[in-house]
Amino acid sequence: MLGQFAVLDRPPWASAPLSALDLEGTGAQNRDYEAILEIAVVPLAGGRPDMAAAWESLVNPERPIPRRPWISPGLTDCVLAGAPSAAEVAPRLRAMVEGRYLVGHNIGVDARLLRRRHPDVRPAGLVDTLRLARQVVGTAPKSLGALVERHGLGGELARLVPGGRPHRALFDAVAAALLLAALVRQRWERPPSLRELLAAASPSDGSAAARADDQPGLW
Repeated sequence: MLGQFAVLDRPPWASAPLSALDLEGTGAQNRDYEAILEIAVVPLAGGRPDMAAAWESLVNPERPIPRRPWISPGLTDCVLAGAPSAAEVAPRLRAMVEGRYLVGHNIGVDARLLRRRHPDVRPAGLVDTLRLARQVVGTAPKSLGALVERHGLGGELARLVPGGRPHRALFDAVAAALLLAALVRQRWERPPSLRELLAAASPSDGSAAARADDQPGLW
């Protein structure tokens, strides 16, 4: 255990195997029947989103999806009908996620859906930009959209994901990746180690940062 912590302490966070993850689903209100509708995984290189290595995919839930306010208008039955199934995307998802630290805004929600639908996919750990933001910005709004605006990330986000919009997987994953770097700069005077980042930003099961009922309004 001591040796593991020593390894985590040495390299700066930006050299760790990090990937931003966003899953768009039918909503936690579906409970055990919640389906993944869209996936995006964006590896970080030097603490920045590596768009050349990014992957996104629609996912066919193989059942009709009722229209709900929390489901992106672009994720319709017609669009999803031609998408690969969860089983078909599983090998690529596993290759992109296995052994990596997953970054996301309220990442506990995505992690639970990932475990439910792909229990054999095992990330190394979780980094929650919502939990980190709660330490950094005080009483300011902490939705992903508000934090992107607060840190002046909108222009870079639009450049990296042209034509993207909130509540689509690639847009939200890249937004979380950019936000992580901005929050780290604000939180630490020197680049933290991976261990320090995990101590500050890993969600705990049952915490406010990880509860499914925190999901609405987080953009």
